[in-house]
Amino acid sequence: MSASNVLVAGVGNVFLGDDGFGVEVVRRLAGRDLAARVADFGIRGFDLACALLEPYDLVLLVDAVRRGGTPGTLYLLEVDASAGGPVDLQGHSMDPAQVIRNARAMGTIRARVLLVGCEPESFGDPETGALGLSRRVEDAVGEAIKMIEQVLAEREAHA
Repeated sequence: MSASNVLVAGVGNVFLGDDGFGVEVVRRLAGRDLAARVADFGIRGFDLACALLEPYDLVLLVDAVRRGGTPGTLYLLEVDASAGGPVDLQGHSMDPAQVIRNARAMGTIRARVLLVGCEPESFGDPETGALGLSRRVEDAVGEAIKMIEQVLAEREAHA
């Protein structure tokens, strides 16, 4: 399998504390020898929606996600890229579900989409945000990288 068939997409806002999780994971993945394209989409929802329309076989979205667990808990979730819903064309919106809906409104998503998510502790003060990840989320970055590497290795083994 070629690297061009897989996208690892980090998303999030580094000025909102733990929301920067996905960005930090892909920053640390940059330069590693992976069978994937690794990209930091930050808060560029429109750019990610366009990337989802490219002919990838697999897309791994990396983001902070609230699911009610202990901060730092990691999740590997299958994302239903065929789910409908209203379209919101704000170019800087980075709600992954909305980005997928926007991409579907523009074309066909062919890739299997997985979310590597981390339970956040804090996004900082609503008025001022926060720089940097909380300790628990920072500690989860390395484990998320291992999770991504394992998904890629399993994909290669079954190719």
